[in-house]
Amino acid sequence: MSISLTWHGHATFSLNINGTRIVVDPFFAGNNPSAKTPVDAVAADFILQTHGHGDHIADTVALARRTGATVIANFEICNWIGAKGHEKVHAMNTGGGYNFPFGRVKMTPALHSSGLPDGSYGGDPGGYLVTAVDKTIYIAGDTALFSDMALIGRAGIDVAILPVGDNFTMGPEDSVLALAYLQPKMVVPGHYNTWPPIAIDVNAWAEKVRQETAVTPLILAVDEPYLL
Repeated sequence: MSISLTWHGHATFSLNINGTRIVVDPFFAGNNPSAKTPVDAVAADFILQTHGHGDHIADTVALARRTGATVIANFEICNWIGAKGHEKVHAMNTGGGYNFPFGRVKMTPALHSSGLPDGSYGGDPGGYLVTAVDKTIYIAGDTALFSDMALIGRAGIDVAILPVGDNFTMGPEDSVLALAYLQPKMVVPGHYNTWPPIAIDVNAWAEKVRQETAVTPLILAVDEPYLL
């Protein structure tokens, strides 16, 4: 009974929950300048899609087609993926939850935008609470700080994956404030240092987390699994 978490660069993560492989926002080498692994080398049983921007969905269809993975996303993104010939989708919407074979997934709000790469409407952006093996993981997706994170935190979060790169999402300062609402045991940064507009000193951010909260920061190296 185990969960491992891997960062693949930018905002792409994967979870291995008792052997079930879940990829979050597929954006791999060839598209993602901070990634090392090409999408053709990635295994997936499920894909969690937070929103439709290219730096989160560029490799979703290719990965889903090759692996036969079920894509979990909002209704509009599921329709878009289905129109591209991949029909293994599970549509959700904000606030809804569903029990999958690997655990329970609940879709949470996110303050962002969500156009698709071809310019079509991508529905509302979101995040996910994943509960499995007595752990709850909050994947915030791309978002600004919002006070209702306090309600999300009532789930009892073991690990929060937050964007910290600023400019397009909340930055280091606001992500630390988010921890006051969420109260997780551990926080993992994402969506930073891929391009100059989202470059930060991630070690300085981690030290700020240590000094100002009771949360443990965990900076993951690309493609190195961490056992939760």
